Amino acid sequence: MKIVNSHRFFENKACQYFPCHQGLQDFNCLFCYCPLYPRENCPGNPSYIETDGKRIKDCTDCTFPHQPENYDKILCMLKG
Repeated sequence: MKIVNSHRFFENKACQYFPCHQGLQDFNCLFCYCPLYPRENCPGNPSYIETDGKRIKDCTDCTFPHQPENYDKILCMLKG
């Protein structure tokens, strides 16, 4: 079943960075900038980089916000 652009899903193939992560058949660009980035405990798989005594979250290998089935999970986390 092909997913179409809607309020829950948006795929921007015209973006110069598309796809910014590899390995997804249906790529949701709706959360291009992940709203969970500021959270210490997110359901994705971030790594952390130490630089100049600061810990920086690196989401390069995380596809959680781009998986269409995670839309409801993200909204629940934002509400809570």
